[in-house]
Amino acid sequence: MSEATIFPTVDPAHLAAVHAEAFETPWDAAALAELLAAPGVLAVVEDDGFILVRVVLDEAEILTLAVRPAARRAGLGGRLVEAAVVRAAALGAERMFLEVAEGNAAARALYARCGFVEMGRRRGYYSHADGRREDALTLVLNFPR
Repeated sequence: MSEATIFPTVDPAHLAAVHAEAFETPWDAAALAELLAAPGVLAVVEDDGFILVRVVLDEAEILTLAVRPAARRAGLGGRLVEAAVVRAAALGAERMFLEVAEGNAAARALYARCGFVEMGRRRGYYSHADGRREDALTLVLNFPR
């Protein structure tokens, strides 16, 4: 297993390949490179997964968390979230937000284990390839002081 790396030593093509394995509607290398170039965005990357987070003042937001299917259920997602929380807190964030598809039980369980709690809902936020819409749950983690 590789050590996690923090942006800027990130290859958008590698992230796009991982994202394509992890999501029905993946982000391409150009979109990921654009995000990585945006102010306040950081990445924590391992060979089989990564997390992108944006930090603005005292708030952080998980933009995406992707883990290759073959590497799931081995703790990688939790390690990535934990590393992102530590880095975001070091940059001044006091809480972290994210949206997760209501039907994504595995991701919801991961975030619950990491201490995130539901604070809202975005109706029809996600659209699927088959045309169906799915609600997003907005979750928050308040960092310990």
